[in-house]
Amino acid sequence: MVKYCLLVLALAATHSAAASGAGTPGGAAAPPFSQAAADKFLVWRVGAAAVLSTRADAASLATAAALRYVGAGNARAGLPKPVPLALELAARATELDPQSASISWLHLQLCSGTPSCDIRDAATAMRWVDADNGAAWLQTLTAAQKDGDTMEVDRVLADMAHGARFDLYWNRIVVMMVDALDAARDRLPGGYATSDSARLNTVSGIASGEIIPPFSALVEACRESSAAAERRDLCLKLSKTMQHGDTIVAQMIGFSIERHLFAPDSKEARAITERRHLLEWRVAAAAKFDQPLLPWTKNARARARLVHMRYMPREEDVCIAILRQYRMALDPPEVHP
Repeated sequence: MVKYCLLVLALAATHSAAASGAGTPGGAAAPPFSQAAADKFLVWRVGAAAVLSTRADAASLATAAALRYVGAGNARAGLPKPVPLALELAARATELDPQSASISWLHLQLCSGTPSCDIRDAATAMRWVDADNGAAWLQTLTAAQKDGDTMEVDRVLADMAHGARFDLYWNRIVVMMVDALDAARDRLPGGYATSDSARLNTVSGIASGEIIPPFSALVEACRESSAAAERRDLCLKLSKTMQHGDTIVAQMIGFSIERHLFAPDSKEARAITERRHLLEWRVAAAAKFDQPLLPWTKNARARARLVHMRYMPREEDVCIAILRQYRMALDPPEVHP
């Protein structure tokens, strides 16, 4: 989980760089595996997905979809094309549990990452399940921005800004996938996800590349807001909501969007910098407890984090709970009076 927390901050830095015109949009960076290790992991994912796809519950099918959603590496391994099967599994999962916002989000993300998949049905279903989530419009905004439809961009931004929350369902999806792998552990192929700690690390790595959307269209649309007061107001309102989102990455993007709307030397920009620094510090401080000095306590630490994730939708709240559990300060030393 330390690697994941560092990856979260790196993702946020990448997306924030996009707000300044640098960096590239997209999901998580690929781990530095050798090709042989990557192919071995790919084979495990396909085998684990095959096992989970035989189960009748929505969580197992959704997890199978996430595992099966792998890219061109399948051609090297001589395996069937993964994307149609992954989307089919995700669709079956949403049919079994149509009220699950996290499964609907996963389905939408897998569809939006597939050029041949029309997102309209999945996006509509997502908004129907969780109408208060501004993030449910993100893929629609991306399409409008790509088409250069300024009026549609403004309309979608207004819908996003009216959302009471900005959720990517990270904690809920990770817990769901860990539970699904744990329930089927006796039938899964060996080599990966064989312990609580390994399951959490494996799932976090997969989820970071599949359920965190690119924010480049949103960043670009709000960068253009300086020429239109109405859009600026929408972006400012949305950025405030994002700063309380359930995912560290979304919070960071919210900070970056708001800061871009104020002069660099303004008091508002300084306040944003302080809030962002506080969040980064909490994430890094909590991550230290995921790697205990005694290796045999790693599984206990993973289980403890999962307990917090199970009952707390927001990542930042999990970090705060971990710091409180170990009686650590919630603020960096330099901000203490």
